[in-house]
Amino acid sequence: MRDARLLDRAEPQWQTEESFSTMRDMANTRYRTIFLDAGGVLVTPNWHRASDALARQGVAVDAARLAAAEPFVKQQLDVAPTVRSTSDQQRGFLYFDLILAHAGIEANAATDAAMAELKAFNDRDGTWDVVATDAVSTLHRLREASCRLVVVSNTNGTLRRMFRRVGLEPWIDLVVDSQEEGVEKPDPRLFEIALERAGGDRRSTIHCGDIYQIDVVGARSAGIPAVLLDSAGLYSHADCPRVSSLTEFADRLMGGEFD
Repeated sequence: MRDARLLDRAEPQWQTEESFSTMRDMANTRYRTIFLDAGGVLVTPNWHRASDALARQGVAVDAARLAAAEPFVKQQLDVAPTVRSTSDQQRGFLYFDLILAHAGIEANAATDAAMAELKAFNDRDGTWDVVATDAVSTLHRLREASCRLVVVSNTNGTLRRMFRRVGLEPWIDLVVDSQEEGVEKPDPRLFEIALERAGGDRRSTIHCGDIYQIDVVGARSAGIPAVLLDSAGLYSHADCPRVSSLTEFADRLMGGEFD
């Protein structure tokens, strides 16, 4: 029986010149199953919500200031000892503390109250709910090219519901949520679960994520090549392909650069 988490969809019909062009593009790559991280790739934190929550506690900080701190905080946490010694939830608490510090906000009772409000929303609905500007266009492009699109994410069980709320659900074939599976990246078992459930072939599967020690290390441990989405250009030292956006990922994938 087909897994309920694998969304039914009709096979694409190659009836337009654009569709036939996409097919020709995909002939340049062997990859047919595309694993994607959620947070930092398809969606980002809602910094306006965070700014508003802080404002309700009397703490004034612009959403853009919080967003500007994010890439540097993410890189600060992206070290092997930290990833090995913490869970995704533990890193989440540390992540927001460091965001505030980088934004020049001293932690106090007011910021704690704001973070508690955000955590309650996240536990219920997911706070990473701002869709990347090129997410839908990239997913559409890959879908038209007959790729199976699989989200492999460390999250808290709300991902599928959040995707439905923000309109991403129709573009995704399969969601593998670490909370539901009881295992988190970089543990290769999460990638193995995704591969088996998607019916994919390791040789024709590639993963794109935004945290080296979680996404690249985890995928490689499962024998799956990985591409790092490095939107801020902070990982020039990384020993893996890097892209600055989902659009660049699709361009280079279709051009066969990752084969």
